[in-house]
Amino acid sequence: MKNYKVKTFPDSRIASIDIGEIGKQKHHVSALLEFDVTNARKKIKERNRENEQKISFTAWLISTIAQTIKKHETVGAFRLGKSKLMIFDDVNISLAVEKTVGKEKVPIPLVIEKAQEVSIVSITSQINDAKNKGITEKDMVLQKKAGKAERIYRFLPGFIRRWFWKYLLKHPKLAYKKMGNVAFTSLGMVGKINAWFLPISVHPVCFGASSIVKKPRVLDDEILIREILNMSVLIDHDVIDGAPMARFVNELSISIEKAINI
Repeated sequence: MKNYKVKTFPDSRIASIDIGEIGKQKHHVSALLEFDVTNARKKIKERNRENEQKISFTAWLISTIAQTIKKHETVGAFRLGKSKLMIFDDVNISLAVEKTVGKEKVPIPLVIEKAQEVSIVSITSQINDAKNKGITEKDMVLQKKAGKAERIYRFLPGFIRRWFWKYLLKHPKLAYKKMGNVAFTSLGMVGKINAWFLPISVHPVCFGASSIVKKPRVLDDEILIREILNMSVLIDHDVIDGAPMARFVNELSISIEKAINI
C-alpha cells in the first residue's frame, strides 16, 4: 500500500502545539474588526516616494497598535497571582517572520522592543533584517537563537513542556523578557481572503491581521469603494473589563483609519 507518505514536521512546530494547548485555557475576549486603511496606504505610498528610507504597512500598523496600548496600558498587563496586575512601561510586540529552515517554511519570532517609541523606519528595518537573517535547523521557535534549554525542549515529554509555559505565565517578568506582552500575526501576504482568522495566544493581547480587500463603505453619506483590513483582536478578560476594552478598540480604530502617525 503506497498511496500515502509520512512527513516529519520541523522541531519548531512542537512549541507551536504547546502554545496552542496553553492558549486555549486563556480567557480571551475576541473581536472581529474592519478598519478602513485607504488613507493610511495612500499616505505610506506618498511618503515612500519622497523618502529614501521606506516604511511598510505592517510596521506602521505595529507602531500604531503599540502607541494605542501605551495609552491603555492595562490591555497589555499580565495577571500576577490572584488579584494583582503587572503593567510594564514598554510595549514589546512579538511577531512571526516566516523563514525557510531546511526544506520547510517555519515562523521565527521577532520581538520589537519599545514599539511605542521606536520609529516606523526602525520597525521596518528590524522586520526586513529578520527575514534576511540566516537560520539553521538547530534554531528553535521559542525566542531568538536556541540556548541549551531550548535545544532539549523538543525531547521533553508533553506535560513538562506545557508546565514550562504555565510557569512562564505565572512569572510575568520572565514571560515579558522572553516574548513581550503583545502578539501580532499576519496572514495578509498569503492572498486576498475576505475573512478573519482567530489565533490562539498566551499573550495578554493578540492581533491577527488578515487581508486588505476592497469593500463598499458609507463615507459622508456616499457609498464608496474603500480598502478594508480585516483584523481580529484577542484581549485577556482576566486583566481588563469590557468597557475599557471597548474604549481601547475605539481609539485604535480612529488612529488606524485617520493614519495619525504617518
